[in-house]
Amino acid sequence: MTSTAQQPQLTPTSGTNAVELVIGGMTCASCANRVERKLNKLPGVTATVNYATEKAKVTLEGTPVTRGASAGSSTEAGTGPGPAVSTEDLIAAVQAAGYTAALPAPPTPARTLDPAASDTAAAEATPDATAALRRRLLISAALSLPVIALAMVPAWQFTNWQWLSLTLAAPVVAWGAWPFHQAAWTNARHGAATMDTLISVGTLAALGWSLYALFFGTAGIPGMTHPFSFAVERGGGGGNIYLEAAAGVTTFILAGRYAEARAKRRSGAALRALLQMGARDVAVLRDGSEQRIPVEELAVGDRFLVRPGEKIATDGVVAEGSSAVDVSMLTGESVPVEVTAGDAVTGATINAGGRLVVTATRVGADTQLAQMARLVEDAQNGKAQVQRLADRISGVFVPVVIALAVATLGFWLGAGGGTEAAFTAAVAVLIIACPCALGLATPTALMVGTGRGAQLGILIKGPEVLESTRRIDTVVLDKTGTVTTGQMAVTDVVPASGTDAARVLRLAGALEDASEHPIARAITSAALTDTEGEAAPQPAVAEFANLEGLGVRGTLTDTDGTHTALVGRPRLLTEQNITLPEDLQTAHARAEAEGATVVAVAIDGTPAGLITIADTVKPTSAAAITQLRALGLTPILLTGDNATVAATVAAQVGIDEVIANVLPADKVAVVTDLQARGKTVAMVGDGVNDAAALAQADLGLAMGTGTDVAIEASDLTLVRGNLQVAADAVRLSRRTLAVIKSNLFWAFAYNVAAIPLAAAGLLNPMIAGAAMALSSVFVVTNSLRLRRFQPTSH
Repeated sequence: MTSTAQQPQLTPTSGTNAVELVIGGMTCASCANRVERKLNKLPGVTATVNYATEKAKVTLEGTPVTRGASAGSSTEAGTGPGPAVSTEDLIAAVQAAGYTAALPAPPTPARTLDPAASDTAAAEATPDATAALRRRLLISAALSLPVIALAMVPAWQFTNWQWLSLTLAAPVVAWGAWPFHQAAWTNARHGAATMDTLISVGTLAALGWSLYALFFGTAGIPGMTHPFSFAVERGGGGGNIYLEAAAGVTTFILAGRYAEARAKRRSGAALRALLQMGARDVAVLRDGSEQRIPVEELAVGDRFLVRPGEKIATDGVVAEGSSAVDVSMLTGESVPVEVTAGDAVTGATINAGGRLVVTATRVGADTQLAQMARLVEDAQNGKAQVQRLADRISGVFVPVVIALAVATLGFWLGAGGGTEAAFTAAVAVLIIACPCALGLATPTALMVGTGRGAQLGILIKGPEVLESTRRIDTVVLDKTGTVTTGQMAVTDVVPASGTDAARVLRLAGALEDASEHPIARAITSAALTDTEGEAAPQPAVAEFANLEGLGVRGTLTDTDGTHTALVGRPRLLTEQNITLPEDLQTAHARAEAEGATVVAVAIDGTPAGLITIADTVKPTSAAAITQLRALGLTPILLTGDNATVAATVAAQVGIDEVIANVLPADKVAVVTDLQARGKTVAMVGDGVNDAAALAQADLGLAMGTGTDVAIEASDLTLVRGNLQVAADAVRLSRRTLAVIKSNLFWAFAYNVAAIPLAAAGLLNPMIAGAAMALSSVFVVTNSLRLRRFQPTSH
């Protein structure tokens, strides 16, 4: 069992049999799946492709090699047994699937020394990939709105209005929908069909037939209108234009893709936030003097100074001094770790007490902070990407629709119905099969659901998150800051016989007020307020002294005179030949058995009492566990704290299974093990130490009161820090997913029902427009029902 005072040590991962590739050209999750399947067909290759980060992580049997591209480098590098494929083979396989692949750019010296600074610079230098898509969306929307309005309102159809519609719609279909055309062409060359294929074929068919009707039919005649007529009758189609369908579908789908691209751009924020937690500069001791230098210039063996309240610049060993170090970002421990000369300390942890001189032992990419960032990235890369519902449906729907359109064309040509009638029916099948409401189905439900969630303190990142909530059956809860408050507080004061508890706390608080130790601050905070909530008078302190690793002493001048006082570990009193009476010894043993920290107080050489300090359970945690169980979830408490503390907290809130003494890497392993046992896991946490596990879990929920790293690595953020909101988040997500599914069903159902009419040549523009409008209205109305969602946490 790992001691809670032990510093976490992460073992650097070996990259000798792993290759990372940067993949380009992916437009949806199905693209990532296609690349992954292509790579996994190669001998000895195991690959995972992350659409969000646009990276492929490839594991090879043997040592990866790079075959020389030049004439003089035909032999393979390496002397040991190599794999069956090289990195060039991997790149060629990706290119054969229709995408681009390249090895990541080699790190610069600055990146090697300071990944935080270099990643920040890289993020600032990288152009916003969503800017071009945003511009494409805004221009397409501005051009499409007049086209849709003219088509839907006959009263606005002035003379030659159809030519203005063509002028506005053509750039939308040609330029605005270009990403869809490009993806459809790539898919077609490799025998695949996705929603991009349906969008491209449908919009081009609508535009193409509109051009035919305008130039060769009767639609271009001045004074032509589309009147409201719901008659189902066979016609040639030469007077029908579908420009509003082509432009509208393009704009709606662009809006959905833009929302997806924004979420994708944020996917790397967890790593950047994690690396930025390190110190920016450091006071290094060189040639007998103190110099302030950027942290990237720090080298192994340098001695540097860490003052109280400062971040420790890098991993090292304490050379001089003693202090309490807040390591909660790594371990989740609520109690600071006491360190002295010879103890190891970790970069980015906070010196909460005295002055330290530290000798650097690891810098840059070798530090535990950088290794933790790799844990998060590995967890994200290994996380199965949930394919969008529309893409899954389109895998079957698109080929069927195209086959129906071809069959319709062939049937009418063979039946002697005429070329124009045959093409009218075939194109009508394609147009009606490209539902306008599909572009609204997910975004509107997500917009209403996330808006309602934001009102309730729940932030949902995307539609993939919603699907995860439906499947989860196990919820893993971090202890510190999630189930508990994460802050040390006085839980009990046990006075010695004949002594008042309030006086013990008041005198101890006055003396501890001069200390920076977190436990001292907890005692001072409790002493500053009496039971009536009014400020209590504080004794004057003189001759204050900090006894390293033991406590403090000083002289207190109170209303009843001057007293000498000792406040600290019970061992401090023992070293001063002060023996605790039997009742206080019993109270001490009981408090430690419950995982609390015990502070002893002596006044004028006599034991005055004990103060117990602990991380307290949030008032709403027990009710939250009950609600999570009601949703069919099994709660598990996971913490870096010791088993005694964890068991005490679990008993208070009603959790049966506890896993304690775990480090960040162990948390990922616990989640992975549960998943290997067939569990679908949700993880709730708030600290940096939880980030990798949040990314690895099927559903990550971060407390908004926690760190930015945890929030960025999660799928859902609970703004209020109330664990009851976790149950509400699952309920709201499941409700939103149900609405999205019903939206998708009706978005297709209206159009599928009209396909037989289109195939029979009985579809006119008004019925097509009415079907699209009705399905869109239904989707919006259905989504608005989410506004009535009521939480249980209120």
